[in-house]
Amino acid sequence: MAETLASQLASVQAAITAIESGAQSASINGRQLTRADLKTLYDREASLLRRIDRAANTVRRVVEF
Repeated sequence: MAETLASQLASVQAAITAIESGAQSASINGRQLTRADLKTLYDREASLLRRIDRAANTVRRVVEF
């Protein structure tokens, strides 16, 4: 099932918050984990916000003859 734009935005914002809180990378049992680049996440967040805004401002017009 495809994620909604809102759920995608929530995931991206959670990842941003995690990185901003110092969780950019971690080492567990000798394995290194690095999260996504912040710029990439900020760009994705901006894109999702634009798409959500565009969807919210879509007006349907009915023309009667």
